[in-house]
Amino acid sequence: MTDYYEIRHTVGFEETNLVGNVYYVNYVRWQGRCREMFLKDKAPDVLDEVRDDLKLFTLKVECEFFAEITAFDELSIRMRLEGLTQTQLQFAFDYVHLRPDGERLVARGRQRIACMRGPNRETVPSRVPEQLREALAAYTIAGAADDGGV
Repeated sequence: MTDYYEIRHTVGFEETNLVGNVYYVNYVRWQGRCREMFLKDKAPDVLDEVRDDLKLFTLKVECEFFAEITAFDELSIRMRLEGLTQTQLQFAFDYVHLRPDGERLVARGRQRIACMRGPNRETVPSRVPEQLREALAAYTIAGAADDGGV
């Protein structure tokens, strides 16, 4: 068993720029996709809460790039829980180029999310749902649980 949640992706031409490498905004899109697929695969009851009243607000996104990738490169986006408080989560993402000669880390990202509830313009912080906490336990970076630093 791995200590990260993973989605695989093949880069398409539409994700590259005029120079031929992946346009930076796609890395943020892939973070969101990985987070969504995690909910679908590992915490489907949380999706029901999102359809009801739970809101997952993205507070901060960042990405640091180490190497370029291009169309038809095979990519693994790996997500781990890096921080957890009563109402917020912080995820770490590794973007790994899967090559015949081995893996290469091409970028690393982070995303901080706040759980909120209530009608628009009247939302208030809400506890991270227990099912989400439980689902993330297997993907937690050592020392991340209930970290007051998020």
